[in-house]
Order: sequence, then C-alpha cells, then structure tokens
Amino acid sequence: MSSEQKVAIITGASQGIGAALVAAYRARNYRVIATSRSIKPSTDAGVIAIPGDIGDPETGKRVVTEALERFGRIDTLVNNAGIFIASPFTGYTRENYAQVVSTNLDGFYYITQHAVGVMEQQGHGHVVSITTSLVDHANSSVPSVLASLSKGGIAAATRSLAIEYAGRGIRVNAVAPGVIKTPMHAPETHDFLGKLHPLGHMGEIPDIVDAVLYLEGAAFVTGEILHVDGGQAAGH
Repeated sequence: MSSEQKVAIITGASQGIGAALVAAYRARNYRVIATSRSIKPSTDAGVIAIPGDIGDPETGKRVVTEALERFGRIDTLVNNAGIFIASPFTGYTRENYAQVVSTNLDGFYYITQHAVGVMEQQGHGHVVSITTSLVDHANSSVPSVLASLSKGGIAAATRSLAIEYAGRGIRVNAVAPGVIKTPMHAPETHDFLGKLHPLGHMGEIPDIVDAVLYLEGAAFVTGEILHVDGGQAAGH
C-alpha cells in the first residue's frame, strides 16, 4: 500500500464526534487508525479499527506501531477520547478521579508521546485535542472540577508542545467545545443544556468536525485553543 496517502489516528472513535471524525477524514482521502474500547472491525480498507483502553500505556504504543506497519506514516493525531463526570467537588469518589485521569490525561499523554516521536522523525505532523470550554468558563450550574483539571492540563500542554515543536514541523492545537448533542446527553436535558450557551442552543457534532478540519488545513496556526461553544468562553 502506498505511503503517500495521509494517515490520521483518531481516539474515542466508535461513536459521536469520534465516528464523525473518522468519516470526515476518510472523505478527505486520509487513511485512518480508529481506536476506542468498544470499536468494531471496519469494512473499509482505509480504516484500521483497534480496540483498547486509551488510558493504558500499551494501547497508545500499539496504535502508533500499527499505523506505521500498515500505512508507513502518521500525519495527524486527534485526541478525541474523553469522559465527563459532573459532580460537586466533595462528591467525587476515588474511582471517579482515577477514571477521569486515566482516560483524559493518560489517554492524551501516552499516545501523543509516541505519535510526536514519529512526526519528529518525519519532519511534519499535527496533533489536535478535544478539551472543553469549561476550562475557560467555569459555570456554577455545571460543577465539573475533574473536567477542568484534566482538560485544562491538555489545553496547557497544547500550548507548551506547540512551542516546543514549532521549529520541527509539528503543529499542536485544540478544540474547546461547549455542550454538543451526542449520545451522552439524553434528549430531555437538551433544553437546559442549550440555555447554558449565549447562542441559546447546544452545538452539533458537525460543528466540532468542521473546527478540527479547519485546524487541519490551517498551516500557519499552532498553539490555538479554538472555542466552539456558542459564546460561553466570551461571557454571559
């Protein structure tokens, strides 16, 4: 198989935003390595599905190794995998903390480290991560310290990596969504969640996909945290 065709790795790829990103990158003629705990084999020869817990250090290593063995390169890593647990701060359990740190932070760190190592050898690459607007806009209606702790760390790391690797052909960006209509939000919550945004409604999955694809093509943009949040980060 030719190594000229670009290759993207997408985590959390089995449903919602992740599945839509897989389809969008395929539409742009990328070959895709798609991973999540529950992902099923793909009938598309341009998609390799790898099941695994992204918080496990071996999963990131295995995904990157498979990408190289099957496709010979890695052009983009989309760190989409993440979990969100809303709770008063004193209500979080030790298990909650471990789950969020494993998926959101470990899941970012290990696969990104392996992917950036490959990109550095290639002399080019792009990392884009999905964070949350709550990092910049705390909301008393949505107590969520663990989201801010983990996704805020990714936002800070995005800027740090962007500067560290700017001279080596690697761009690093993030998208910070508001509340998006995905399977994780029951329809009966949509009215309440929509009112959390100045625009008065929730975002849609294509809003996030479009933002990621914008960053993909924005060759002069690095270290950017692109808010796609219905105006939340701007204020109320």
